[in-house]
Order: sequence, then structure tokens, then C-alpha cells
Amino acid sequence: MTGPTIAVHHVRAVLGGARRAGLDTVPLLQAAGISPLLLGDDRARVAADRFARLVKELQRATDDEFLGLGPRPSRRGTFAMMGLACVGCPDLGTALERAVRFYGLFPGGPEMAVTVPRRNGEPRAPGRDNRDAAPSRPAEFSLLSDLRPYPEGTFLAECVLIIWHRLSSWLIGRHIPLSDVCFVHPAPAHAHEYELLFDCAVRFGAPRTAAVFDARWLAAPVVQDEAALAAMLRRAPADLLSRREYGTTFTERVRRTLAPALRSPGPARLPEAAEVAARLAVSPATLRRRLQAEGTSYQRLKDAVRRDAAISALAAGREPIAALAARLGFSEDTAFHRAFRRWTGTTPGAYRLRPHTPALPGQQS
Repeated sequence: MTGPTIAVHHVRAVLGGARRAGLDTVPLLQAAGISPLLLGDDRARVAADRFARLVKELQRATDDEFLGLGPRPSRRGTFAMMGLACVGCPDLGTALERAVRFYGLFPGGPEMAVTVPRRNGEPRAPGRDNRDAAPSRPAEFSLLSDLRPYPEGTFLAECVLIIWHRLSSWLIGRHIPLSDVCFVHPAPAHAHEYELLFDCAVRFGAPRTAAVFDARWLAAPVVQDEAALAAMLRRAPADLLSRREYGTTFTERVRRTLAPALRSPGPARLPEAAEVAARLAVSPATLRRRLQAEGTSYQRLKDAVRRDAAISALAAGREPIAALAARLGFSEDTAFHRAFRRWTGTTPGAYRLRPHTPALPGQQS
């Protein structure tokens, strides 16, 4: 399996609530197929499906959908009931307004708001009466609660915006591009990763925590129903963490063009930029320009696809490293070792999960 990977500092942060509750996190990590030894390597990454499984294990162990990271627990099933309140709405604006009101019913829950500035600058709540929002008028999803006083509160604030954005895109079946994301907390050491998470400029030390998007998306019809919600919840949080795109960014279109080349058993040959441009019906210059506008480049995407494929294969633990290097298109093992150390700060052999780590369902140990 190839797919996105999660940096280890997010793994450390998500464990914070369980540790404060006195839970032993080693069995939780092992149940998710994550070696506890990886937590000591600042450049380590884990496969997104294993991170999603860890979140499920933590929700079960803490009986808290906020994983013990917030001011008060959110009992399991709360998110599902919020989803039921949203899927019956006619449009996204109404759904978000209902979601905000739903969480506002719980003491200690995150206080959120969705606003669209009037022409005179006053905020206006979204909903069906807001369908006449002017073209390109910005709407704003804000987290009003200040979570900074809580341990890992900044991480929880980041999660709220990420999940809100991806849930909104899921509700309407289309990717919602963001124009700006801002956080009240200072920039972390890994601040450079956030533009990739949100596909837009990200600011820290701002007056508020918010995500900004075009208000016209509030009028988009909700296309999901209860059956689709039930299916999404069975896979949650994997679907919301794996960055499935609805409509999709150009970066993700290029990535989806590259990834299949790494799934065949023989040596991979990733297509050149001109080949990918032809498949996407654009010129090579347009491909470069659009990737640059989204904060990346063709070479960076090639490296990321290879890196994530390598990490997923090493986590599965079945493929010999020499065979993996050949499959990923490296002419010799040493070139693969150099590249992997550049990506993660360690060697493929050191990164591979230890034998005592149990495999995920459907995998052989």
C-alpha cells in the first residue's frame, strides 16, 4: 500500500492525553502497528492508516473523542450524532451552522463560529438566507475557544480546523480550497508542514484561529446521506486523515498520476514531468506554474511519493530492502539508503518495525 505519511511529532502529541491519564501507551502503539522506538526520532514518519488506527485505539482507551487533549471529554458517539444533524441539511452553510450549535450544547466543548462579513464589515451567520453572498466574499470558520492553556491544546486546535475542512469537503463531495489559515499560537518547529496540510498560506501568532474560504461554498448542496455517513464513520478517522480530495488540488492530481507506478512488482519508472503534463492535458510550463502556486514542485512530489511508498512497505515488514529499492526505481541499494536517510534521518533497516509489533488486520506478520 502507498499513501500519505504522518510526521512523528503528531504521533507524540496525540498520545499526550493518554499519558496524562496514566495509560500505558506502548500497547496502544503496538496495536496500531507503530514501533514505540520511532518516537525518539524527530524525522520519523508513520503511515497514515496506522496513525488513524492509533487515534481509534486512543478514543477507545480514553473514552474521549478528543483523546484527553481538551478541557473536557467528548464521549464517543458525539461526532456521529453531529454528522446525523448535518447530512439532512440542504446546503453546507446550514450544515455548519447546525454543527456549531450542536457542539455548543456541551459544556467545555470547543466554541466555534462560521461567519460571512457584511459589506459594512459586521459578521453574519451562514445559512440558507446567505445564498446571495457576493462572489469572492470570504467566509470564515473560527475556533473561538483558546486552547493554549491546555497541554497539547495547540495540537487540538490544529486538528479541529483540519477535520472541519475535510468534513465540509466530504459533505458536499467537492474539495473546498482555503485562501488563508491562521492560529493564535506561535509557529512550531515544524511550521513548514502546515502549508502542505491546508494547501494555502498559514500564519501563526494571529489574533484568532480560523480558516478562510470563498463564501459561495456555503450554498453548495449537501450530497451525503445517512448511509454514506455510516460508511464514513466505519472508516473514520482514516478518511478524514488520509486527505481524500473531493474535486482535488492539482498537486493531488499529479500525485495520483505518479503513485500507480510504484505498485507494480517490477522496477518502477516514474514518468517525467512532460509525460504527466500530457496526461493532465496541460503544458509542462503550466504544470510547473500550478505546482509552484500550490507550494510544491514536481521533484518534491516524486520524492514524497517514493518516501511514502517506502515507509508503508517498511512498516508492513515483508519486502526485502533490496527488492524495495529496486521496486522504487533506485539503481542500487546505496542510493536508496542515502535517499531514505535524507527523507527521514535514519536508515531503512533501522526504520523497519520490530518483529514483536503486531500486523494490522489483513496483513501477515
